[in-house]
Amino acid sequence: MPARPPILVDPLELEFSAIRAQGAGGQNVNKVSSAVHLRYDIPASSLPEDVKERLLALRDSRITQEGVLVLKAQKHRSQDMNRADALARLQALVDSVATPPRVRRPTKPSYGAKQRRLEGKSQRSEIKNLRGPVKE
Repeated sequence: MPARPPILVDPLELEFSAIRAQGAGGQNVNKVSSAVHLRYDIPASSLPEDVKERLLALRDSRITQEGVLVLKAQKHRSQDMNRADALARLQALVDSVATPPRVRRPTKPSYGAKQRRLEGKSQRSEIKNLRGPVKE
């Protein structure tokens, strides 16, 4: 299978909204909207269909029933840095599902492995039989 080129998220499909950050921060946090909500509509995006399916199949509380991914970034003091952080986290999430999982092919134990297993069982059985009452 040929390697797929990296999937980039289209910035035109993103919806940013500035909100006030939570937590302690004094006067600055009370008057500046530095936190960012990023909304990304997965079904309406330009991602390949298989990547969309794997993204929607994630058991992630940030994905709504309608398939909209909502990321909140409030790590930094500036809105631009929070916007870049949210975009980087979205790209990391898309990259994590970009490659399909490898298909597991069931295997059987070899003949030698079966013999070693049975030999170990018989040795253990012999040890346990020796623990019983002594017979004359």
